Amino acid sequence: MTEQAAGSRVDDLLASNTDMAREPQPTYEMLRRSSPILRLEGVGVLASSRAAVDEILREPEVFSSNMSATDLKNRRPLIPLQIDPPAHRNYRKILDPLFAPQRMKLLEEPITGLVNELIDAFADDDEIDFARQFSVPFPSQVFLTMLGLPLEELPRFLTMKDGIIRPDHATGEPRGTAVTEEHQQATADSIYAYFEELLAERRQAPRDDIVSHFLNAEVDGHRLSHEDILDICFLFLIAGLDTVTASLDCFYGHLSQHPEARRHVVEHPESIPDVVEELLRWETPVMAVVRIATRDAEIAGCPVHQGEQVMALIGAANLDDTECPDAGELHWDRDVNRHIAFGGGIHRCLGSHLARLELRVALGEWHRRIPEYRLKPGVELDFTPGIRAVDTFPLLLGP
Repeated sequence: MTEQAAGSRVDDLLASNTDMAREPQPTYEMLRRSSPILRLEGVGVLASSRAAVDEILREPEVFSSNMSATDLKNRRPLIPLQIDPPAHRNYRKILDPLFAPQRMKLLEEPITGLVNELIDAFADDDEIDFARQFSVPFPSQVFLTMLGLPLEELPRFLTMKDGIIRPDHATGEPRGTAVTEEHQQATADSIYAYFEELLAERRQAPRDDIVSHFLNAEVDGHRLSHEDILDICFLFLIAGLDTVTASLDCFYGHLSQHPEARRHVVEHPESIPDVVEELLRWETPVMAVVRIATRDAEIAGCPVHQGEQVMALIGAANLDDTECPDAGELHWDRDVNRHIAFGGGIHRCLGSHLARLELRVALGEWHRRIPEYRLKPGVELDFTPGIRAVDTFPLLLGP
């Protein structure tokens, strides 16, 4: 089984159950109770217990992320996501300081401004499309700000992102067809061309933005090559935009249908950091991560063969009582919350501090200005599998 074929079969597996994407918790519970390690013919091994998922995430020498053949049409493995040790360590030494909490804190003021500008546009409306008017543009605007680019570039960035992640939406044809494959490839080529031009501009006139920092960063004599920076930017465009959008969709999907939770956020804004962590654990917007076995191995007694795909259901692991007491319930005041919504081990999400900042600011400013809202009656949100986002989200504002 090639890595590309394996990845497409996982997509098929998740896409076959849209109810699971809408409300995954019951399926997670069933899997953990009945089959914490499950072999699926033609797919690979699914792990849903916290112990098994931790084992997969923390043994990169056995369960590799280096899936260079992907359906994203990238030219090389994406950095640092698809790079294994020892090279991975050098990249993280350079990149981690650029995304450290102290540096991300400097973005709080401009991010707060972006949130309020978006809210200004609809604060007096009775009904909005939360996805179109908030959850999609917000993280993309943050990304543009980090790149030192004008917000007018937003439509172009969204077109590039969706052309890779959702080519079926862009073309109207099913994924895997010649039309969508060609569209993805053309989009990928346009992303590389865009960042080639941006890198040339920043070399000529550096700014105080993330791309200029990439060009100048050096740790222990290691610097990022031209191709390294292109691969990092490609990944950030895809991962940095869609995952925060999905998190917002999941968060507000829950809050808009649970008035008591919404009121808690409004009445106790100081609890928002804990609310963010608990909703990340409960909703886990990125349902699973995939690895490839580099050799024959075992996971909790289940044999795994070299070259076989292993799927770690991090959403299920986050609801495992062995790690988190009362994991099947939401508690806004957990003293310890060691969820793995951002992954685990060496490949833990590089942008987790930025994502947390975006989510905290969004919830804080939104509930300060719009304390009452609810999902439009009669609407059932349809979440995409894998990364749980919605295409449309009708939200009623006010009492």
